[in-house]
Amino acid sequence: MRITQGTFSHLPDLTDEEIAAQVAYALEQGWSCSIEFTDDPHPRNSYWEMWGLPMFDLADPAGALLEVNECRRAYPDQYIRFNAYDARYGRQTTALSFIVQRPAHEPGFRLDREETSDRRVRVRMHPYALDRPQGERYGQR
Repeated sequence: MRITQGTFSHLPDLTDEEIAAQVAYALEQGWSCSIEFTDDPHPRNSYWEMWGLPMFDLADPAGALLEVNECRRAYPDQYIRFNAYDARYGRQTTALSFIVQRPAHEPGFRLDREETSDRRVRVRMHPYALDRPQGERYGQR
């Protein structure tokens, strides 16, 4: 199962050249950039770990690509995403966000159904990755 979050998630993984083109677009718009990673890509997990500090003064897409590749080396089996923020509205607004790395194996999610009183049905999404301890969720099986 392929996690579909952010822009371009329905497309094949972007190459480094395509990532650099998207970073260049973000910089042309005046957006600040950051890189984040996680081993829990649940759709409601909006707080991924930040790689370094946001790149407010970035001028060249090569700088962002360098940081993406450093994050890839440090976390080869985790999800990594690139974010661009638009500060024109006086608050941090995500203008562009896309995944730049995925684990080799994406275990996916299951739906847990629970019947409650008055014929109500609750459905919860459970990522299979959470069945393993943090840091070991996407390692070799």
